[in-house]
Amino acid sequence: MKSFRQTQSALHTWTGLLVGWVLFLIFIAGTVSFWREETSRWMRPELSVTSEMRTPDDERRMVEGALAALAIRAPDATAWSISLPGPRGVGVQGVWTERSPPEEPRRPFRWPDATNSLWVDGDGQPVAVRETRGGDFWYRLHFDLHYMPVIWARWFVGFCSMVMLIAIVTGIITHKKIFREFFTFRPGKAQRSWLDGHNATAVLALPFHLMITYTGLVTLMSLYMPWGLLANFDDRAAAFAATQPNVPPAQYAATPVPMAPMGAMLDQARQTWGGVGPGSIRISNPGDASARVTMGRDLSHTILDDGEPLVFDGVTGVLLGKAPVTGAGTATRDAMVGIHAGRFSPISVRWLYFLSGLAGTVMVGTGLVMWTAKRREKLPNPARPHIGFRLVERLNVSAVAGLPLSMVTMLWANRLLPVGMEGRWHGEVNIMFIAWGLALAYAFLRPPKRGWVHLFGLTGAALVILPIFDQFSGQGMWQHLNHGDATRFWTDITFMALGLSLAAIAVKVHRHKPRIAPASVRAPKEAAMAVAGE
Repeated sequence: MKSFRQTQSALHTWTGLLVGWVLFLIFIAGTVSFWREETSRWMRPELSVTSEMRTPDDERRMVEGALAALAIRAPDATAWSISLPGPRGVGVQGVWTERSPPEEPRRPFRWPDATNSLWVDGDGQPVAVRETRGGDFWYRLHFDLHYMPVIWARWFVGFCSMVMLIAIVTGIITHKKIFREFFTFRPGKAQRSWLDGHNATAVLALPFHLMITYTGLVTLMSLYMPWGLLANFDDRAAAFAATQPNVPPAQYAATPVPMAPMGAMLDQARQTWGGVGPGSIRISNPGDASARVTMGRDLSHTILDDGEPLVFDGVTGVLLGKAPVTGAGTATRDAMVGIHAGRFSPISVRWLYFLSGLAGTVMVGTGLVMWTAKRREKLPNPARPHIGFRLVERLNVSAVAGLPLSMVTMLWANRLLPVGMEGRWHGEVNIMFIAWGLALAYAFLRPPKRGWVHLFGLTGAALVILPIFDQFSGQGMWQHLNHGDATRFWTDITFMALGLSLAAIAVKVHRHKPRIAPASVRAPKEAAMAVAGE
């Protein structure tokens, strides 16, 4: 009869494999998202940097510039939305929603593109910017996935996150000496080395793994467990209305009236929020007697994921409503969401988030590889594994080595696609998934060891060459330094460092010469090929 620890070991192994490839995507995309603003900044080189520090005067100039540009581009829109950059971003994005006739149904949401958005720089002047989702794509990818309905994706990601939580807890139970083994690494020992690496990355950031998984579930708790809300409200809409400013929406009056100066509303918002400026502004029915202005606080200054929205009359500038005082439950939930997203993080904490996320990504990847390494030795004929084993082995190559390559391919697409291309951000995303599909095909067509070496090597080379390409195209590291843009400079340095690391992994795998298991001495050539994956 198996002991409790043995049963937990089996649960840990099979839950990790069941959704391991999806968890790898969630971890790597979520880890990159900690530099979401920096990545977006790098992917929009047309936006100049006037200063790393934003003052209230800069904020007012950018907002007024965006309003003036929106009034020209979309004077008849039903709503304008303005997204202001945080301390790490540049440029202001203005988005409009076209007004549809009353008899038509409400138009579905669509992401901003060249047909419904514009950009202004730090001087408040409109600027032509390449159409890209930037770092926002990977942020949404890690919980919305892609090419599938959002609700289905969030249910699936929630299921995988719950399995991840089970895998972490059972891993703690299974490895009773895990903390001692954290200080032990035995290179060149095949399966033992993979287990040491898996244990080290798991223990190194264990509090982070528990926190990020649990708080990730909390962010969508009303979707996964709606019964608490439904016990107190008739539906989710009523619950949402109870947590927002209690200002009834104004009906479109079809009476043109100039809007009140935005500067006074910005000053009042800053005073209400203790000196913190807005991160978003939404204007419904702009230029009409029924205009309303809703401002949300910049979240980079607080751990709570609560914008504390303020609603102003767009014609008089009078404050109409504030967010109600939240209770302990709502504040706890907002704090957990804020901790998960890490928007409040200073640079040192953000690096800690990023490195911990990398450790989690490596933990999932090494766990997947260890599954095949451990079971190969038990196969009747390691040189001819069964189809299920070969499937897992190839999927490991395509996920762990192929996904990073596809992400780098998207960065190259950002540089190579024509700047004025219609539907450009769709092209970037499609190219990424095409590259991932090609990596999957390559993993199934070539021996596993060659797949690891070639995909990691290509990813490393692509990352190292990318900043060099930028340098020759006139928007490289030295140009960033000359323009005082330290963020883009260090982004290029990080790309090169990651590229060199992946290239080193490729060289290490290429030079590795596996030892033949004693049980396979009768067929040394076949055994060597099997262990090497050739």
